[in-house]
Amino acid sequence: MRARGRRWGRADLTGDPLLVARALLGAYVVAGPVRLRLTEVEAYWGSKDPGSHGYRGMTPRTEVMFGPPGHLYVYRSYGIHWCANIVCGTAGECAAVLLRAGEVVAGHDVVAERRPGVPVRDLARGPGRLTKTLGLVGEDDGASLVGRGAPFALYGPPEPVPDTIVRTGPRVGVSGPGGDGETYPWRMWIDGEPSVSVYRPGKVRRG
Repeated sequence: MRARGRRWGRADLTGDPLLVARALLGAYVVAGPVRLRLTEVEAYWGSKDPGSHGYRGMTPRTEVMFGPPGHLYVYRSYGIHWCANIVCGTAGECAAVLLRAGEVVAGHDVVAERRPGVPVRDLARGPGRLTKTLGLVGEDDGASLVGRGAPFALYGPPEPVPDTIVRTGPRVGVSGPGGDGETYPWRMWIDGEPSVSVYRPGKVRRG
C-alpha cells in the first residue's frame, strides 16, 4: 500500500469546485478495505453550469449537492450504473466533483471478488467501474466522507500532483450549453496513468 496524506475534513472541500477537483487528483478514497487513488475527476458547479444536475435548482434528487461539503452524491447513470461525486463548495451552493477513474492501491482481494477477470487497468477506469470497485450503490447517496464515524474517508495526496503532468479537457458525455457545442474544460486527469478513462464527446443539444 502506498503512503497517503492526512485525512481531509470539510474545510478541504470548501470553495471553488475547480480548485477542489484539482486538489483531489492523487487523493485516496477509502471504502472499507478498498482504497483507491484518484487519477481523473470532473467538476460541476450548479447554477453556473448547464451540465450540472443542479443547474435548475434543488430537487429531492440533487439536495445533497447543495451541501454541506463532504458527502457523496450517488446517482444512476442512464439506468445502467452508479456514479459517485464528492460534494464541495459551500453550504447552499450546488457543487460537486465526479470521480471518474482511479487506481486500486489496497483491498485487491475484495476487488477481485467484485470484479472477477477484469484487468487491473480497467478496475476503476470510468465512473461506473469505479463505483463497482469501491462497492458504492444508491443507498450511499448522502453518506459522509468526513468526521468521526463517517462510513467512508478521503485522504489527500502525500504530495500535490505536479502541474506538469496534470491535463484538462472537456467533460465526458456532456454537451455544450445552449446546444452550440461549447464545452467546459472541467475534466482533469494525471497524464500517463493507465486507469484514466477514454474520452467520449457529448451530443450537442438542439433547441
